[in-house]
Amino acid sequence: MRVLPTARRLFPGSVGRVTWGRNLRGPARRMASAAVHWGQEWVADVGSIGPADARGRRFGAFGWGSCLVFPQGAIYNERYIEIGEGTIVGPRTCLTAGMAPGQEMASNPVVRIGDRCLIGRGSHVVGHWSIDIGDDIQTGPYVYITDQNHSYVDPDEPVGRQWPVEAPVRIGSGSWLGANAVVLPGADIGRHVVVAAGAVVRGTVPDRCVVAGVPARIVRRWVPGEGWTSASGATAISPA
Repeated sequence: MRVLPTARRLFPGSVGRVTWGRNLRGPARRMASAAVHWGQEWVADVGSIGPADARGRRFGAFGWGSCLVFPQGAIYNERYIEIGEGTIVGPRTCLTAGMAPGQEMASNPVVRIGDRCLIGRGSHVVGHWSIDIGDDIQTGPYVYITDQNHSYVDPDEPVGRQWPVEAPVRIGSGSWLGANAVVLPGADIGRHVVVAAGAVVRGTVPDRCVVAGVPARIVRRWVPGEGWTSASGATAISPA
């Protein structure tokens, strides 16, 4: 690939480093490309965590056929985290119990993920008391689930210094959480629920419905004998 003189003037000393690999021709380029991709796949394969790996045995439970895809995000206090069978946790996902490694927790498990789940890349599951994720649940990328949040009692004290409050979180089996959804403390999501992308959920969500918005509201619901019905004006979710 020919580097244009204009590019050399705009990015002195950098263009050659960025583009030298593109200048390879024929067999040299094919071999280099194959080596790079092979190495990437090898690292991803070896770096993933399964039930037989030393890191996997740190967990309170780690089911057969489950995998934490490499590269992982922050993972600590694994003994308080249980993962079912056939569950895939996407890359750069954080799974934590407590606020710091080595912390003793008051409940066990703090985080439980059921069977045949798929947690999207870049998600965060941050437990302090109880997060129970059922079976056959899938999430899009960058979903955030937590059972703890800071209180805001004193308007003069920085919010980050105020004592946090905890409330258990449950997500019913067969549900789907869209990209960037946020599940807050006290959320009790029913079975076969769709949480729209970007929704912020708190409170009780009944079975077989679709919720969307900030805060999330019921926009669609399955009614036996009637089928799917649209919620007029969107129905508020019952508070936790």
